[in-house]
Amino acid sequence: MKTVICAGPATTGKTSVLRHTIRAMLKAGKKPAYLKIDVQYADEEKIIGKEFGIPVKTVYSGELCPDHCNVMVLGDALVWAEEAGSDCLLVETAGLCLRCSPYIEGSLGVVVLEATSGMNLPRKIGPMLSLADVAVVTKVDLISQAEREVFRARILENAREIRILEADALYGIGLDPLPRMIEESKPLQHPLYLRGNPPVGTCTVCVGKKEIGWKQHFGIVRSLESEAFYRGE
Repeated sequence: MKTVICAGPATTGKTSVLRHTIRAMLKAGKKPAYLKIDVQYADEEKIIGKEFGIPVKTVYSGELCPDHCNVMVLGDALVWAEEAGSDCLLVETAGLCLRCSPYIEGSLGVVVLEATSGMNLPRKIGPMLSLADVAVVTKVDLISQAEREVFRARILENAREIRILEADALYGIGLDPLPRMIEESKPLQHPLYLRGNPPVGTCTVCVGKKEIGWKQHFGIVRSLESEAFYRGE
């Protein structure tokens, strides 16, 4: 089973990128399955299932960060895709944390960035970019050539070895290399491991404590003037 983890901020065009990728894979005789991980609402499963007739599934992370949910459900999802007769699992994750790496070792990690989100976006999203294999930059037709060059340079500041695809995801322009990269990737090897180390962020806010002020909490906390520190047993 080959696996693609596609992450990125909301509204960047992740689903559009995967729709064109699925179309190209089916044309080449491949059998992809699609898994959508979101927080509370997604209709991509219905759209992609109706358009392509492939196995599709949606998981809502609810109380979990979508990237954490990805770690929890991916083992079961691989079994589901294999039992459905697929040879590649395409995972689209909401990726709202921006501090976590949603990618697993041996998968193809794709981050989708929207060029119109501002020139500093590549500096804000951490391991979702720095640990990816491919960065797809969408909506490049809406910015100037100078802005495109700055955006590309700032991606490379954080991920020197990454491959950058500039694309019009609505029409699939610039996405032709992506199906080839999936084809050239290797099948997953078990046991599976997360790529990179997740951040340490355990605190009482995470478990529902609503009081305001760091002195009301324990675990990983911070004050206005200090960096994060551990408080309590």
